[in-house]
Amino acid sequence: MKPEPLTHQKVMLYPLWVRIWHWCNAVIFILLLASGISLHFADPAAPLIPFAVARVIHNLSGLCLTLGFVLYVVNNGRSGNFRHYWPVFQGLIGRIMKQTDYYARGIFLGLPHPIAPTWEQKFNPLQQLTYLAIMYLLVPLVIVTGFMLWVPEWAPGQVLGMDGLWPAAVLHYLLAVALGIFFITHLYLITVGETMTSQIKKMVTGWEEISIHKENDHERR
Repeated sequence: MKPEPLTHQKVMLYPLWVRIWHWCNAVIFILLLASGISLHFADPAAPLIPFAVARVIHNLSGLCLTLGFVLYVVNNGRSGNFRHYWPVFQGLIGRIMKQTDYYARGIFLGLPHPIAPTWEQKFNPLQQLTYLAIMYLLVPLVIVTGFMLWVPEWAPGQVLGMDGLWPAAVLHYLLAVALGIFFITHLYLITVGETMTSQIKKMVTGWEEISIHKENDHERR
């Protein structure tokens, strides 16, 4: 069977609300990271941020993160944007292996991206699984444990024979470390597009060039 002809077309894959949420979330996370590090590790005699200031920044940023998360979940479902995060399970393992090989080897050899963005799914399978875990597991947990630390009365009295606040504090810290690693990895990966700034440009303008079937290109306009 003759393959269907393809054409390249720029489409709006990152709507305005996604871009606003993305950049606001980035600022909030940096504030949370800086204030959290100062609260936990800074020398009291020479803190990164004065303790009282860091506590206020951390708490207010946590509230903003919570509000942003609620708006994200609502808009993600209402707009249909969630489809980009849900992987196609048929052939998923093979696509994950392709993408892993690209990140481990292909990037450094200058090979083309094995899974190009489409109108239906703008993320590759590794991105989809990572973003699902981050946004629908880790972020909710860091919000819940953060509120427990802010209002200790909300924490359970005991967990496995331990004071309920201690497991919440440990889990909050481990989640922060995991999210920090994701943030650093994310910063690296945005530099490996066609140019150093092409990935950033997409999240500023919202436009992405995709390959589509030529006879269906009217559906994307």
